[in-house]
Amino acid sequence: MGTVMVMMGLLVILVSLCSALLRWNQMRYTKNGLPPGTMGWPIFGETTEFLKQGPNFMRNQRLRYGSFFKSHLLGCPTLISMDSEVNRYILKNESKGLVPGYPQSMLDILGTCNMAAVHGSSHRLMRGSLLSLISSTMMRDHILPKVDHFMRSYLGQWNELEDIDIQDKTKHMAFLSSLTQIAENLRKPFVEEFKTAFFKLVVGTLSVPIDLPGTNYRCGIQARKNIDRLLRELMQERRDSGETFTDMLGYLMKKEDNRYLLTDEEIRDQVVTILYSGYETVSTTSMMALKYLHDHPKALQELRTEHLAIRERKRPNEPLGLEDVKSMKFTRAVIFETSRLATIVNGVLRKTTRDLEINGYLIPKGWRIYVYTREINYDANLYEDPLIFNPWRWMKKSLESQNSCFVFGGGTRLCPGKELGIVEISSFLHYFVTRYRWEEVGGDELMVFPRVFAPKGFHLRISPY
Repeated sequence: MGTVMVMMGLLVILVSLCSALLRWNQMRYTKNGLPPGTMGWPIFGETTEFLKQGPNFMRNQRLRYGSFFKSHLLGCPTLISMDSEVNRYILKNESKGLVPGYPQSMLDILGTCNMAAVHGSSHRLMRGSLLSLISSTMMRDHILPKVDHFMRSYLGQWNELEDIDIQDKTKHMAFLSSLTQIAENLRKPFVEEFKTAFFKLVVGTLSVPIDLPGTNYRCGIQARKNIDRLLRELMQERRDSGETFTDMLGYLMKKEDNRYLLTDEEIRDQVVTILYSGYETVSTTSMMALKYLHDHPKALQELRTEHLAIRERKRPNEPLGLEDVKSMKFTRAVIFETSRLATIVNGVLRKTTRDLEINGYLIPKGWRIYVYTREINYDANLYEDPLIFNPWRWMKKSLESQNSCFVFGGGTRLCPGKELGIVEISSFLHYFVTRYRWEEVGGDELMVFPRVFAPKGFHLRISPY
């Protein structure tokens, strides 16, 4: 009996302590001018609920507090905006004290010169450098021919296969396609070592920044060091050779007629930016497009008709040209609708550099703002039947340019590689739908938050078309 009483007493003390901690943490952030919301536990905040419940957590908080509320996520006090007008203001006003606010693990691993980490003149330099690499002329003369050759070769290897894990295939496709554009004619051992390090780097950017042996963060930091070493060796090898290279790395290293001269550190960070930014979006959008097309035969038929018409105009094995890609109107619509419905990117983070008034509230310096766009993608006021896969909605050009469309970001941080990503996905779909039929093997689970992912792979059974 005495033991039971002691246990009950301890339980009461524990409950009281937890309640006190929650109230104390809530009081810390109860200041005049802040929006409503809850802050959860000290240090951890509401991160666990956010990651486990995902969209349901956001939806419940929105019902309680409206479209602009406070929370404590990923170690930081955070304002969450689910209002399209407020989001547009935040994304378009970096100069007014709203700079990128990405997690520390991402900034540490992607580099201090990474485009997501810099702002002001440094951001203009890095963004200008990237845009010069993917101009329409570069796209026509250098990038598209390489993408086309890679896609034809990569998908041609599937002829002998029956069952494939399309998630694994598209991830390797996205990485290898980007690497081919960055540096041509790389030796196989270099590619394999780079690929192993890069996949560890990606995992590390999504980890808690705890620098202990065996953690994903430590592995990501080490992977970045290995990538830097490989890039240093490659750049030195090219300088010693005296040759002229017409790939992206060649243009980044070029000293003559280069408006955007970068240091070696900036070049390495730019290379990692190009690889990292396109990897998840291109691979996941390609995978989910095949899923949605499989589930909607009418859309698949229209897309296939568009691509077969292009092939009929061309000689056997004639590569795609830029005009061919521009003519893929329905394919572009499929890509936008896939990105919207699957919500490949849930939102973007900003950080206040000074006290700011937003939406009638006073936001303290140093707070993060999570521009959460997922629910906007399913807003019935913006998209008719928002949970239905309907690529035809994007055939109206005005929808792509409307203020509430954040599929590829917005403001000064509108994804600079948007058109490059569309070219890669369009080329992949072109060679896939004109060569293969496919069925889902079935039974594969798809997670949708915090990112779209099939824990055990996403398996298709393919056959020649």
